Amino acid sequence: MTTDAHVGFDPAATLDQINAATESLLETAVQFTDADVRAPSLLPNWSRGHVLTHLARNADGGRRLLIWARTGVETPEYPSLAARAEQIEAGAGRDADQLVADLRDSAAQFAAEYRRMPLAAWKRTVRWTRGQERPAARAADSRLCEVLVHHADLGSGYTPERWPADFVQAMMGRVVASFGAREGAPAMRLHATDTGASYDVGAVGAAVAIHGPERSLLAWLMGRSQGLELAVQGCAVLPKPPFLY
Repeated sequence: MTTDAHVGFDPAATLDQINAATESLLETAVQFTDADVRAPSLLPNWSRGHVLTHLARNADGGRRLLIWARTGVETPEYPSLAARAEQIEAGAGRDADQLVADLRDSAAQFAAEYRRMPLAAWKRTVRWTRGQERPAARAADSRLCEVLVHHADLGSGYTPERWPADFVQAMMGRVVASFGAREGAPAMRLHATDTGASYDVGAVGAAVAIHGPERSLLAWLMGRSQGLELAVQGCAVLPKPPFLY
């Protein structure tokens, strides 16, 4: 029986997923040398040190949102987007051991605060730095997404092919909904050849049909793949999804 703070959310199961994703991330990070963390990541203008620092500060921000939900005392995720960027830049140049220690400690503190959350607190609305107001349960979903997606951004052998199937399925729904709410998103009918799932973005009658494995579809939609494994019908080339993440 699922213990829901909102429909489909199981706090204990999601924490298990976050912890497993974090352990996998740490297994990658502990192998980095100082030269490795200075090397470019797959994200424009960010080194691996930037990505690892971002993940640590993201854990801190998520923990503060959980404190807000648990206590009712407004505890902002970050002071501002500018402050967030400054924190990442300030920490990116540290040596590999410092980056890994920060990543591990911040993740442990996030998990500790997570375990303090009473079930009712997951329903409480908190506000992200960009202004979105959502149930605190989204902070759990967001943390899992950050760890899995940015692990792939390290360019260290971990790829979207290793994203868990349940994450891919849940994230596909969110990404499609996000694109559907945007002006100018290309009309697409997406078909996952491995799971049989279909997703529509925009006006179906004018949609480009795109087929491929669900992980490949998600990686392409999120800008983590060029979509070489995908087949397209109704257009000579794949459309360009809007920037998401």
